Amino acid sequence: MPRFVDLSHVITDGMRTYPGLPEPHVFEHLGRADAERIYGPGVTFQIGMVTMCANTGTYIDMPFHRFADGHDLTGLALERVSQVPAMCIDCTGMRSIGPDVLDGLDLRDRAVLFHTAHSATFGTEAYFQAHPFLSPATASALVDAGASVVGIDSLNIDATHSPDGDGRPVHTALLGARIPIVEHLTNLDALPADGFVFTAVPPKIEGLGTFTVRAHAVVG
Repeated sequence: MPRFVDLSHVITDGMRTYPGLPEPHVFEHLGRADAERIYGPGVTFQIGMVTMCANTGTYIDMPFHRFADGHDLTGLALERVSQVPAMCIDCTGMRSIGPDVLDGLDLRDRAVLFHTAHSATFGTEAYFQAHPFLSPATASALVDAGASVVGIDSLNIDATHSPDGDGRPVHTALLGARIPIVEHLTNLDALPADGFVFTAVPPKIEGLGTFTVRAHAVVG
C-alpha cells in the first residue's frame, strides 16, 4: 500500500513564515449562527476568509518571483510539480550545502529535496537564524543535471546571513532555468532517499510568482 507523507506546515492565524513579511489572518465571512438566519434552523454553513502574503507556510517560487519576464503561477507546467519521481538528500548538520552531495545521482526530471532538519525549529526564533542553504555551485549543478523541481526544509534556499546569499544566486540560477523552488518543507525525515513521488501544486493565480502549496509525497 502506498504511504502518503504531508510535507507542508499548517497555516494558522498570525503565524510567522519569514521575517518582515505580513502574518496571515484567518477568519469567518459567514458563521453558523448567521447561516441559520439565512438558510433556516439547523441548516448551517461556514464560509471562511484568509488574507495573507503569498509567501506563507510552505510555498513554491516561479520564475516571475525573480524575473519580470518569467512565467507566473499560470505558466507552471504540471508535470514539473505533480507526481514527480523524487529523491531526498540527507544534509543534516550542514550549513552550506555543496555540490558534492549530488555526486553520482541521476537528477534529470526528478524532484530533488534537501533534508536539513531545520524545519524542527519552525515557529520559533531559531528558525530565522543560521539556517542551512545551497551553495551557488550546487544550484548550477542542479541546472546542469536537469532537475524538475527543487525543495528544502529551511528558511531560504539561499544564504541570508552571509555574502554567499548576496544577489540570491540560487534563486537566480534555478528560476532562470525555469526550475521551481519549494521552501519551508517539513517532515522530510519521513522520506526514503529514493522510491517516492513528490507533488507541490499551487492555485492558478495570474500575476503571482509565489504561493502556498500542500506539498506531499507518496512512498511505494
